[in-house]
Amino acid sequence: MMRLGVVQFRPAYKDLEANTAFIVNSIATTDADVIVFPELATSGYFFVTRNEVRGCAEPIDGPYVSQIIHAAQTHGKVVVCGFAERDGEQLFNSALIAGPNVTTRVYRKTHLFYKETLCFDQGNTGFFVVYLPHLDCTLGVMICYDWRFPESARTLALQGADVIACPSNLVTHVWRMAMPVRALENNVYLAVANRDGTEHNGNDEVSFNGQSVIYSYNGNVITSASAEGSATLVAEVDPVKTRDKRFNEFNDIFDDRRPNLYSSQS
Repeated sequence: MMRLGVVQFRPAYKDLEANTAFIVNSIATTDADVIVFPELATSGYFFVTRNEVRGCAEPIDGPYVSQIIHAAQTHGKVVVCGFAERDGEQLFNSALIAGPNVTTRVYRKTHLFYKETLCFDQGNTGFFVVYLPHLDCTLGVMICYDWRFPESARTLALQGADVIACPSNLVTHVWRMAMPVRALENNVYLAVANRDGTEHNGNDEVSFNGQSVIYSYNGNVITSASAEGSATLVAEVDPVKTRDKRFNEFNDIFDDRRPNLYSSQS
């Protein structure tokens, strides 16, 4: 068994110092083995130009990301946290994976949403998993709008993910129908860290709907937050239970796949 945590909060727009302080404190005080924070948790979300992102983005060894990595390692927690990443001239909507017994990794968002397309480069890491030996858990990461594409979660599950972390800044309501299906159809735990509040940029605004949640591998809600306000969710999960993909003596959701018949035709 391991303790899986999700932290919902309202990142202050462009205030990396305050947001990082909150994240570091949450790492220290949350009684969980794996902790998931929202998308772009260090910076806030609603950028519409590359210059705006550039002012908040940092490399993996930047000062604020380094504080989060240090806190994860110091407190013995595996942390998945969204941040704006700068790599040379490229800017990515990324998620950090850091903690004890793991090599620090970065996942770059594959599917950009709405005005993210104006200011971020398309993610180029592809989907990958990280094995956490001290927890006997294989962890996968996708970010927010990635959920819209069944291939995202399926790719991670086929790579052996027991748990999928999904840092998010969700603004629609249909995700609550689809996210549990992603857990069910892959037989994996799914931890969704959303935020709440509204951000403005010029005459435009986006409102986020909270309700962070941890789904079981059968699609059921284990624990969830309200639509507004900060919240910390923690659930005990058993990664081993995700590995048997059979649901009766004849059927296995992975062995029954017929990928040679799945290719699209024009």
